Amino acid sequence: MKAILMTAAGTPEVLQLQDVPDPTIKNDTEILVRLHAAGVNPIDTKLRRRGTFYRDQMPAILGCDGAGLVEAVGAGVDKFQVGDEVYFCAGGLGLSGTGNYAELAVVDQSLVAHKPKSLSFPEAAAAPLVLITAWESLYDRGRLEAGQKVLIQAGAGGVGHVAIQLAKLKGAEVCTTVGSQEKARLVRQLGADYPILYKQTSF
Repeated sequence: MKAILMTAAGTPEVLQLQDVPDPTIKNDTEILVRLHAAGVNPIDTKLRRRGTFYRDQMPAILGCDGAGLVEAVGAGVDKFQVGDEVYFCAGGLGLSGTGNYAELAVVDQSLVAHKPKSLSFPEAAAAPLVLITAWESLYDRGRLEAGQKVLIQAGAGGVGHVAIQLAKLKGAEVCTTVGSQEKARLVRQLGADYPILYKQTSF
């Protein structure tokens, strides 16, 4: 398959398109996905610039987020079948053979979800990591409840714009920081109650 390999830590030029062996299913609960899109997150650029968590396993395939079609399933897979449209956050931290800047990826079914029909593959591939981050912050750790007030920093950013929507779904009152009037309009459209222009307001 074709994959974008990180050959060393450094500038974007260290990312090179190369031919690599196709990944294979090794565990019964894994699925093989033919990727149609992969997300780009700040963690990807930081790893490329500074080095991965597994520096002895180079070259590496980056990319935590992916979306595509299930091409094969392990014997123990019970949530997906060949042809399903899926999206997920898995791999991409530098461990050999993982990452989604490639044509194929092998992922455990526990890390995969069916792609909503309302989302394109690129839209779905942009969602997992920011959605997981916002969900865990507000729901799992923050225990947000209806009627509470929440401050979301950088409401127009990747995690922030998702967090606003999750907070409103829960019935919370949302204050959020933004850097411009344009971003203030955006976060209001997403449901924010009180945009704070942090460059103009001390809070």
